[in-house]
Amino acid sequence: MTPAIQVDRLSKRYGKIQAVDGIDFAVPVGATHALLGGNGAGKTTTLSMLLGLLLPTSGSIRILGVDMAHRRFEVLPRMNFTSPYVDLPQRLSVSQNLDVLARLYGVPRRKERIQHLAEQFGLSALLKRPYGSLSAGQRTRVSLAKSLLNEPEVLLMDEPTAALDPDTADQVRGYLRDYQRRTGATLLLASHNMREVERLCQDVLMMKQGRIVDRGTPEVLVSKYGRDDLEQVFIQIARDDAL
Repeated sequence: MTPAIQVDRLSKRYGKIQAVDGIDFAVPVGATHALLGGNGAGKTTTLSMLLGLLLPTSGSIRILGVDMAHRRFEVLPRMNFTSPYVDLPQRLSVSQNLDVLARLYGVPRRKERIQHLAEQFGLSALLKRPYGSLSAGQRTRVSLAKSLLNEPEVLLMDEPTAALDPDTADQVRGYLRDYQRRTGATLLLASHNMREVERLCQDVLMMKQGRIVDRGTPEVLVSKYGRDDLEQVFIQIARDDAL
């Protein structure tokens, strides 16, 4: 079966800075994989290239079998993303923001879809509030709702539970698992929350200085490095100058 995400020799350079350095990976349809690494490892740059927000310096990306360099507009309606670092228009209400985005994605029965997601992410009481008045955690929940408006086949997530309290974060993870089981969607996330990665992901790509330096299931990586959990593996890789 063709992978949902196929990346080959992908690179991104900014002048003398090599942000992403010739990485290769594939994510099967219906799987959840993680990109892990410290700040500046290249995770967000990689996600941005997958979304078509940044053009690679070299290499190729295929999403759902489509070459993103030449035909990305064919597949973008089947994708979506969430990130706490991407704001929505501050003066529009939560409802207005979600409605505009639902129109852009051609979502049928927009009001019903927005209401459903508002209930799932505890946003019903916030729908009439200006987006700019929300707390960081509330904005994270709006971003999650936004990312699911079109029921994407490929969902890219950058720190999907940032600023959420543990109970809300656990509910979000449960919703994502249920969504994936129901739709067969493919999820790729970048996160610093190692417990979240252990709970959600079948495979992990460890990035450092723009390269993938190791990969495997959370259990395999923990065993390989002789550590107690994935957080300890993350720290060892981040501090190991040999990698």
